Amino acid sequence: MAGSADFDLYRPSEEHDMLRDAVRALSEAKIAPFAAAVDEEARFPQEALDALVAADLHAVHVPEEYGGAGADALATVIVIEEVARVCASSSLIPAVNKLGSLPVILSGGEDLKKKYLGPLAKGDGMFSYCLSEPDAGSDAGGMKTKAVRDGDSYVLNGVKRWITNAGVSDYYTVMAVTDPDLRTKGISAFVVEKDDEGVSFGAPEKKLGIKGSPTREVYLDNVRIPADRLIGPEGTGFATAMKTLDHTRITIAAQALGIAQGALDYAAGYVQERKQFGKPIGDFQGVQFMLADMAMKLEAARQLTYSAAARSQRTSDGGRNKEHLTFFGAAAKCFASDVAMEITTDAVQLLGGYGYTRDYPVERMMRDAKITQIYEGTNQVQRIVMARNLP
Repeated sequence: MAGSADFDLYRPSEEHDMLRDAVRALSEAKIAPFAAAVDEEARFPQEALDALVAADLHAVHVPEEYGGAGADALATVIVIEEVARVCASSSLIPAVNKLGSLPVILSGGEDLKKKYLGPLAKGDGMFSYCLSEPDAGSDAGGMKTKAVRDGDSYVLNGVKRWITNAGVSDYYTVMAVTDPDLRTKGISAFVVEKDDEGVSFGAPEKKLGIKGSPTREVYLDNVRIPADRLIGPEGTGFATAMKTLDHTRITIAAQALGIAQGALDYAAGYVQERKQFGKPIGDFQGVQFMLADMAMKLEAARQLTYSAAARSQRTSDGGRNKEHLTFFGAAAKCFASDVAMEITTDAVQLLGGYGYTRDYPVERMMRDAKITQIYEGTNQVQRIVMARNLP
């Protein structure tokens, strides 16, 4: 038997706990005060970006050799979770920086990593991820954006849709078809810069939630980029995209956890203050049972998400055997987002009529939770992925 002195048995390390405390304090002081206005005005949470960059929490996943914090996958999850607890839109800053740059980390050459991960780590530019298209959503392999080799360049043409933080990010990982005959094996990945000639953006989408995070189309009109911006060999882009999602779906689970925790915390406080029939409504068993179910499901989602994050880290460290990352990434994202939708809906119910107004934060949390069931693969697609990759 392993001695208890050898390792912490099944709990985050003290460093992870300290990180949570630090991110929670920063989020409550510098991000929460602006969350309602960011949603109401549908504006980018600049205050959150400034606070996260100042604290070096905007892209903690970047390895140390490129100037980053070198945080492990669980630490990244904790950062996203704690920011999402107060503002889901702001949590997309660290989450999408990881999504956009992970293809470079997983498959890019050393020069490409140095060129783009350094500025990302410093806070000089954010990263976005361009996979979806108007006619290629769940079926990402059906994309039509093309990249044609021309001497020392590639010329890109096409439209990408549902691109998070488009127009704000400086760098974009773009998937494009380099050989139409090979379907998914003919897709390649590239880094496109916001200032490249021929890059433009559509109007921001008018969304139900995450209103502070701009979602826009990205137009590529004869965008000529140097051939050395190819990420990995030609034809490996789709495989890189899918490998990326195995890791980053866990960050969406983290976002769902944070939104749910914020809603539960608010509702639990509210039912102690709100009096009806001569006592706090929190004294009624019907209310207590709702809170118990909310807390129980949230804890189950958290354990699954943290376990998936640990598997993500071990996979990144080279332990590819028996981690079943594809299953666990899909399971964490699917379960945590379903739980977040349920918990935020119940939080609105617990506040009664007040929960339905914008004077209280739970209706925003309910609207924000919905997208976690949809993006980075709908939960219907997650169930397909799980069924194909049973551990």
